[in-house]
Order: sequence, then C-alpha cells, then structure tokens
Amino acid sequence: MKVAMMQPDYIPWKGIFDLIHRVDKFVFYDDVQYTTRDWRNRNVVPSQSGAVWLTVPVLSKGKREQLIKDVVINPNQNWQKKHFRTLELTYAKAPFFSQYRYLLEDFYLSRRWENLSEFDIYTTCRICEILGIRTEFYKASDLNCSGSKDGEKVIKICKKLNCDYFINGPASKKFMDESQFDAAGIQLDYIEYTYPEYRQMTRPFCHNVSVLDLLFNTGDDAPYYIWGWREK
Repeated sequence: MKVAMMQPDYIPWKGIFDLIHRVDKFVFYDDVQYTTRDWRNRNVVPSQSGAVWLTVPVLSKGKREQLIKDVVINPNQNWQKKHFRTLELTYAKAPFFSQYRYLLEDFYLSRRWENLSEFDIYTTCRICEILGIRTEFYKASDLNCSGSKDGEKVIKICKKLNCDYFINGPASKKFMDESQFDAAGIQLDYIEYTYPEYRQMTRPFCHNVSVLDLLFNTGDDAPYYIWGWREK
C-alpha cells in the first residue's frame, strides 16, 4: 500500500497531482509549522506581461509558531473576487477556459473562505476529481501522530494507514533518514518531476505554475501531460 504526504498548497502545480496519482493514500501534512512566503498561500500563473502571483492574504503577525491547519485568511481583503477576475482575464482566450470556468466560480464565488488549509485541501481534491484521481485523502491532524523528528512522525502515519511504501518529493532527500524507514519495514522512494511541454499561451514555457494553466490549455488531455505520457 503506497502513501505520500505533502503540506496543503494553494492550487498547486501538476507535480503534486502526479504524486497523488501514484499512491493509494495521500496525507495533507497540515499539523506542522506554517511558513510565510511559501506555496501554502500563493502560486503563479504565466501571462503575456510575465508571471502573475496570486497570494491569499493570511493573519500571521504574532503567530510565528502557528500550524498550517490553524492559519486564518484575512477577512478584511476581498481576495477571492480579485483572484477570480485575474484568472478570468488571464485565461479568457485559453482553448478550454470555458470548460472549466465553473471551477473558478466554485473556488472563489460560491462561499467565503476563512481557513487557508481548508481552502487548499478542498481545491486540490476537486481538481483531483476532474483529473480522474481516485486516491484516498487524509489530514495529518486527524491521525494524531507525533514524533520528535520528521521521519519518526511520517513512519507513525505510514503504520497507522497500513502503508509499506512511502514516496516523497526529491528535495526531501537532504533530510530523510533512510535507515529509519528500513528498520520500520517501509520502502522509501522519491518522485522525479519530469513532464513534457504543452501549448502554453506564453513563452518561454514554464512548468512551475498552477495546474489551472494545464487545465485551461489542454482540457481533457491534462492527465496525459502529468502521467499519461509515461504509459504510452
């Protein structure tokens, strides 16, 4: 049984969906410290005038030690309509924008979001549905696993979910203790983020953008550019 874990991100890039697709169970790692100026509350979309950053305003002053699951969105900023309008203007001429416009309405216009993690998890799960991903989802905060070291906590989560194969991002190689996983009988692996280019509306081509760019430009073919190309 395969598992992966990742902190909730703001409408993340296609690599996260590749990771989710590869496993039976995926854990939103929401009970670790929130980091500012990170992917938790922002992402980028390409435009003719350059990269456009979309940032969800959060209350972080005096909350340096807060966990991701506890981060509150700033209620005094009208960011939802702003992000909706920015994406609408950016992708109005994209081939499949009209097909997925309802997603933006769902994300930004159907309700007022108060908790960042809840928003991140909801939008990620909805996009997984669109991509046909059937992985089971969990929140680390619901599993109540602790550990003095990151690897120790991950192993406890793997055990609790009856998983014996853990796949992680390539950057984690620097700090993961493989001997811990060997001793626990868990195979440790790392994903390689390699993907073909698709017809993007701007040049030069950029992989590290929100998955919305892929959906709006490739439509139903989006899964091919994430994992399908490897299965040919």
